[in-house]
Amino acid sequence: MDISLVIKHRLEELGFGQRDLAGAAQVTESYISQLLTRKKAPPAASRTDIYDKMSKFLKLPDGELAKLAELQRREALKRKLADPPAPLFKEVRELVLRKCKAGTQKQIQAIFEKQPFGEVERLVTQKLLDVVKGVAREELESENWLRLVARLSNRSYEGMRVSILEFLDTDVFNVSGENCVSFLDPVIDSWDIDLATFSVEIVLNWRVAPDHTKRFEFMEKELAFDEEPGLKEFLGDSSLSGDATEEEIAFIRKLRFSGKRPTALYYYRELQNLRDPLHFRTPRTQ
Repeated sequence: MDISLVIKHRLEELGFGQRDLAGAAQVTESYISQLLTRKKAPPAASRTDIYDKMSKFLKLPDGELAKLAELQRREALKRKLADPPAPLFKEVRELVLRKCKAGTQKQIQAIFEKQPFGEVERLVTQKLLDVVKGVAREELESENWLRLVARLSNRSYEGMRVSILEFLDTDVFNVSGENCVSFLDPVIDSWDIDLATFSVEIVLNWRVAPDHTKRFEFMEKELAFDEEPGLKEFLGDSSLSGDATEEEIAFIRKLRFSGKRPTALYYYRELQNLRDPLHFRTPRTQ
């Protein structure tokens, strides 16, 4: 069932109007109107708090509106999957480039123009979105923060709450110029990328973000493991490991165990097994 029909029917039953529902959900009446007329898709339940507020006001079972919204979004997604992703809005790309550090800006602009909405543009835009969404999600219940960002964007408190809820529901394929004006511009101070390692550094506006700088690394690294006590004992006992070569020790260090804790004697025997020619086949020569 369409979520807008459920809400409309319940409003009629209780004798309330859209303005009453907007006040309970702490959003604008215009936002509620657009939801009920299907001009806006219902936001994802995991990215908004309006379903809990509306359910409480409409005296509906907990989670019912959220479930209806997810079903409706799932059906809409099935219809969209066949369509190729559209490029970013012009305003979004311009803002992303403007926020890029001066030393990297020309190189990044050339990449964006050569590969419209390619890997680098999607990577950078997604990281900027992730960071700003994280800030917005943490501060959603902070009235002081909302009013501060509202002043920076020349918005009302309720209008800013609507903008945040819509922003939290967007993704890299649908980010709009409105999102840029409301959040990306006031929250992001600058960003930079190392094209050799694809590490991204994002500097935030200190007035609206508690953590000033975020850095994301994409270099491949080996996982670190705690050294087994038995291995430490084996390496520290020269009578067991004194004649082991660097290659043999490197091989033994890579051994992994699930739940079991091998002793120093185990590693000594593993060393002998590694050296025993009977345990290995000699390649045949032609």
